[in-house]
Amino acid sequence: MPATDFDTDREYDEDRFSTQPVFRSDRMKVVLGYFEPGQFIPVHAPDSDVAICVRSGTGVVREGETEHVVGPDDVVVVEAGVDRGIRADEESRLEALLTTSPPPTDAEHEPVRDGLERGVFDP
Repeated sequence: MPATDFDTDREYDEDRFSTQPVFRSDRMKVVLGYFEPGQFIPVHAPDSDVAICVRSGTGVVREGETEHVVGPDDVVVVEAGVDRGIRADEESRLEALLTTSPPPTDAEHEPVRDGLERGVFDP
């Protein structure tokens, strides 16, 4: 069984959010997410459920048309097929545990790659 912690695997990237894998199977994917101020995962709607548990920092989690302001210890769950995205506040790093089930496909992450390339949270 994998075991880790946010401090051991912490890695930030100046250009875009960073993830560190914790676990992956055919049924579930777990990653640690590290966001510099203002960094984001663009809005997209894969066919997987996601649970986002914020460890530190502040930001916004998009769930459909709703934007949840989040901080330490907040949890947001977004069902499959619903638009979702995560953005760190401009003043704060954000660290979160992201669990998706089942893992999104490479094709489902195309909107994420496109949004990052264009620098837009909501493509």
